[in-house]
Amino acid sequence: MSPNGQNLLPERAVPRLPHLPRPLYARTESLARAVSTPRHSHPWVQLSYALEGVLHVHSAAGSFVAPPQRAIWIPADLEHEVVSSPGTEMRSLYIDCATSAWAPPRCRVLEIDNLSRELIRRFCELPVEYDEGGADGRLAQVLLDQLRAAREVGLSLPLPQDARLLRLCRALQAQPDDSRSLMQWSQALGASEKTLSRLFLRDTGLTFRAWRQRLRLLAALEPLQRGDRVTDVALTCGYDSTSAFIAAFRQQFGETPGEFFRD
Repeated sequence: MSPNGQNLLPERAVPRLPHLPRPLYARTESLARAVSTPRHSHPWVQLSYALEGVLHVHSAAGSFVAPPQRAIWIPADLEHEVVSSPGTEMRSLYIDCATSAWAPPRCRVLEIDNLSRELIRRFCELPVEYDEGGADGRLAQVLLDQLRAAREVGLSLPLPQDARLLRLCRALQAQPDDSRSLMQWSQALGASEKTLSRLFLRDTGLTFRAWRQRLRLLAALEPLQRGDRVTDVALTCGYDSTSAFIAAFRQQFGETPGEFFRD
């Protein structure tokens, strides 16, 4: 396992661009296998989106997950890695910072509606040096307007700064069904349960219980997307019953697993 709880995967190369040929630039990739990038950063914004498959972005601040109909907005100069599931149809947008000065300087998961999806799909078919003053340039501007208005969704998992808590979180990322209580973890980490609870809330904004539940539900997205049985996913993620898993999923995402992936 890597420090992010992912299996050690083949790496795909990060493109080396001295500059963007246009303020909005697109890359298309078909990734048959699960792959990851090395840690890297770039002086422009990146939108990582998958028509099919699930994307994960890991940074020092936390992990971000994008199943279809969601995308991950990665600010300029943020060191990160991108992990894709098998069979991912990836569409990456690179955006000049001057063109996206309206965006907050942090990683976010955005909802991609049907119009934005089709705009991304069409934009990725344009030549690299498209006519900025013509129809292609107007299409790029409409796409940027759509991204500016896109709704942020809670498909992220913050990581703590405290070294003891980070060790705990890495272990749970590697094994989401680990059911040890915070009291049991306190004995292993040499700190009181009260101290760990206080630090967890301070560093992540979540209680230990809420953080672990979010971790498990985010870990469930990839197997659910590829069609695994809900019962099998629930057990793998540490739930004792399918009904408990579905109830937690609905509480977190506002939909059942079937409704979440229906589109």
